[in-house]
Amino acid sequence: MSANESPAGRQPTATYDSPFLKACRREPVPHTPVWFMRQAGRSLPEYRKVREGVPMLESCMRPELVTEITLQPVRRHGVDAAIYFSDIVVPLKAIGLDLDIKPGVGPVVAEPIRTRADLARLRDLTPEDVSYVTEAIGLLTRELGPTPLIGFAGAPFTLASYLVEGGPSRTYENAKAMMYGDPGLWADLLDRLADITAAFLKVQIEAGASAVQLFDSWVGALAPADYRRSVMPASVKVFEAVAGYGVPRVHFGVGTGELLGLMGEAGADVVGVDWRVPLDEAARRVGPGKALQGNLDPTVLFASTEAVETKTREVLDAAAGLEGHVFNLGHGVMPSTDPDALTRLVEYVHTHTAR
Repeated sequence: MSANESPAGRQPTATYDSPFLKACRREPVPHTPVWFMRQAGRSLPEYRKVREGVPMLESCMRPELVTEITLQPVRRHGVDAAIYFSDIVVPLKAIGLDLDIKPGVGPVVAEPIRTRADLARLRDLTPEDVSYVTEAIGLLTRELGPTPLIGFAGAPFTLASYLVEGGPSRTYENAKAMMYGDPGLWADLLDRLADITAAFLKVQIEAGASAVQLFDSWVGALAPADYRRSVMPASVKVFEAVAGYGVPRVHFGVGTGELLGLMGEAGADVVGVDWRVPLDEAARRVGPGKALQGNLDPTVLFASTEAVETKTREVLDAAAGLEGHVFNLGHGVMPSTDPDALTRLVEYVHTHTAR
């Protein structure tokens, strides 16, 4: 074991005792740690300035730009963790798929994956495919010091939904048609995406990420039985692939109230909860042995400071009996959010929960 590694595995000792990692491990913390999904992004004027004229996917491939964008919310808000600035489709672009992120639309795939022959386009991801990720994380960990960096990836179901639909969808009709109508092809698609996702997370951990989050953004579209049978095996494969690194693994989806127990069962150490289920009820559904993350409704931040504090206290009160709690929003920061509201929220949670 090298001098900069902790007994828990490959975590750098500089971040090992941070409030965020302690909460993930369900250990006592000096205050409830806070970070926000999409904290690095369009709500910040400094982000809009550095991204001006740079397409989204290109910005994810410039290490110095990624470093600056990732650091911006840490400097401004005083959050307890940084999240690596990227996009869930980056590994798919890196293996050669013809896709782009269209402003105001989202990821768009030129040729959707619809047949078994199409699977051949999903080759293995190598570290060389994403060397810019390794470089950026090296720059970031030097700058962040004791502040943990969270790596992340899109989960197999959410990636598959984009690939099969060809872009964002509200109904997932093509993806579900494959899942129900050709379960063998669907299983092979998700298995291949699990390998790509696991490889992408491994690159981030080996470069210095202190934790990872798997975003299954759209899995709330599924019934529990379909999730267990047709999606969970691929998510399990991803979590098992990175288990040996000893870094906390966070699992998050939107509209997943009925899936929380299964998402915990898939292998996460921390289960992210959106705003629809109170954290005490979420803990009952997830069961013991897991920390929870969440779950203030992002739209609350458009209300008065007093209203934000009232709703924040409700979240913290619901979390009072949890084994471990990381404060977050129930989804990402909305682009028109006042950055000062986020800064005040971090300070309020830190002050209100100081032990």
